[in-house]
Amino acid sequence: MNKHWMVHVCAMALMLWSTMVSAATADPQVMVRETGDRVLAELTERKPELEANPKLIYPLIERTVLPHFDFRSMSQSAMGRFWRDATETQKTDITDQFRELLVRTYATALLGYSGQQIEYLPVNFRDGDTRVMIPTRISADNAPSIPINYRLRLGDDERWMVYDIVVDNVSLITNYRNQFATAIRRQGIDGLITALAEKNQQ
Repeated sequence: MNKHWMVHVCAMALMLWSTMVSAATADPQVMVRETGDRVLAELTERKPELEANPKLIYPLIERTVLPHFDFRSMSQSAMGRFWRDATETQKTDITDQFRELLVRTYATALLGYSGQQIEYLPVNFRDGDTRVMIPTRISADNAPSIPINYRLRLGDDERWMVYDIVVDNVSLITNYRNQFATAIRRQGIDGLITALAEKNQQ
């Protein structure tokens, strides 16, 4: 899969999922089914407003995305074995920069939303499960459907948190883990933090 396409589709996945997870329910499958159509309708309704003032996207992200993604866990997974070599300050910096990277990617996808459809597939979920994978497909006219699986776990506060997204059998975390490992081998952990910060300033 083309890396830029992978990032774009992952961002679309983040965009669609972010408001879905705001519904309060113990069953993540029900949560997705009940809110998905409403999310797409709101995005379509607000598109002119957001295009006229793109800065409005960031408060929207702060409200809908950040509370529902476990960015520290995602950062730790993306760092792999290098996480244990990082200081606490470096871990915090990496988490902050990784979160900013995903937020900016999300913002780009939000501006580019043009009516893609999402289909919800059967979920293998039982009462008492603390991890679940929600399979979906995103499709647009004249393009093949893209399978997207959301990996969630139930936290101690009884909230479902996203910790990975798998797009067309490619994990978002695995994709970044390969990039992070290459950067760390070349420039060290501080070099990775600097590279992420520079990318976020572009």
